[in-house]
Amino acid sequence: MYKKTSTAAAVAATTCLFLIVGGCSATSTGKPEADKPEAAKAAPKAKAVDYAAMSPKALAEYLIFESGSYELDQPTQEGTNGRARLTQDDIQKTCSLMKGENLSDKTREKVSALAAASIKYPEDGIKLGDWKKGRELAWSGFGYRTAHNPDDHAKRATGGNCYNCHQLATDRTGGNIGPSLTGYGKIRGNSPATLKYTYEVIYNPHTYFACTNMPRMGATGVLSQQQIADIMAYLLDPASPVNK
Repeated sequence: MYKKTSTAAAVAATTCLFLIVGGCSATSTGKPEADKPEAAKAAPKAKAVDYAAMSPKALAEYLIFESGSYELDQPTQEGTNGRARLTQDDIQKTCSLMKGENLSDKTREKVSALAAASIKYPEDGIKLGDWKKGRELAWSGFGYRTAHNPDDHAKRATGGNCYNCHQLATDRTGGNIGPSLTGYGKIRGNSPATLKYTYEVIYNPHTYFACTNMPRMGATGVLSQQQIADIMAYLLDPASPVNK
């Protein structure tokens, strides 16, 4: 579910956050040493680090995983923690480029192959679900937030967040980061080839668009196969507002 990233930009943003946090924590309160809590007096000093000697990637790794700037033990809905969420997999590592770097054709092929291998198909074949349920999913961004106010998936289903990047039906206003999907089924029909393509793009879009910004909704477990089928129905069913 991660996009193509400029490591240099990420380092800059992370460094700013680190310096702000570090500056606040280092500010003197004016209290004499004897008046400070025992825990504060006993706290070990942070190990000195030479940022200038690090490569941008090494600095990013240090700031995120070793500096203590992030609370990495926060539990997540998928049963892991913040550290696991921030640890990149092979596709994310490959797509995280330094400024000025470009993907080679060989690398694109590698990413597409990894993505295709991740796709799991329904045992009874790819079919359309309920477009009304798909409509609610497509226009919902709920799910997977942690920190101080975590989302409770037991009380509400996760959404597909499609509206954030795509214009869908014309009765609502969607985003324009991705292409408009208005009239998707009217234009493409709902042949087996169209169903397969649409399922694969939602499940893991890197199969067709290496290092795309689009999240990997199926491969990362954000959406179930049934939820994907419902969103597909919203896009392809002639009765859906998308195709009116």
